[in-house]
Amino acid sequence: MKNKIVLITGALTGIGRAAALEFGRLGAKVVVSGRRKPEGDELAGALRLIGAQAEFIQADVRFEEDVKNLIDATVARFGRLDVAVNNAGTEGKFSPLVEQTKETYAATFDTNVLGVLLSMKHEMRVMLAQKSGSIVNLSSTMGQRGAPNASLYTASKHAVEGLTKVGALEAAAVGVRINAVAPGPVETEMLQRITGSEERLAGMIAGVPLKRVGKVGEIADAIVFLASDNASFITGQIINVNGGKTAS
Repeated sequence: MKNKIVLITGALTGIGRAAALEFGRLGAKVVVSGRRKPEGDELAGALRLIGAQAEFIQADVRFEEDVKNLIDATVARFGRLDVAVNNAGTEGKFSPLVEQTKETYAATFDTNVLGVLLSMKHEMRVMLAQKSGSIVNLSSTMGQRGAPNASLYTASKHAVEGLTKVGALEAAAVGVRINAVAPGPVETEMLQRITGSEERLAGMIAGVPLKRVGKVGEIADAIVFLASDNASFITGQIINVNGGKTAS
């Protein structure tokens, strides 16, 4: 990863932050992006403290002009784009399907699906022209199965996996690879919001064969592997990192 140019959306917390720090430790030049400038500046500073070249560029993936400017600013700063990690996402409203509305649909899909689509569109614009690059999208175990009260989140992650496969097929001819990592339950603020109580968290853990939740560093390791030359013959794949939840 030394001197690779890496862009991460939704980088300010959780899996995105862990991935940024891991890429930085491996010698990449890292652009981190998100909606909150103070947290973004702090993360860029933390990356510089470990010796990485790093920049924060504020952007909201729901808006195409923001996304276009983010990609163009990255290329203007570093000259190319080698790796893009599309991590920005939201859990949306967890409630019965019959309680969902067009507003809750938009609140989830505008970030999780439109945001990934716009990010891929402009990342691929650069990578196809340079005839190289790797994109890693963030899906979920719910991208392959269902869960009560998670209709919109589940549907959005199914869509991310579809976009990943189509993008991979369209980009393969010029050597650009596109994959996704699908985590199970991971120690993040999002998991705390979804579970809401120790009892519900324990119930979720009971459904994981390894009987624990994942760590953000474990997901970051999978992201870095897919982005690296070690995964040079892998494209169009969804890599499950979920403690065995999809083994049966």
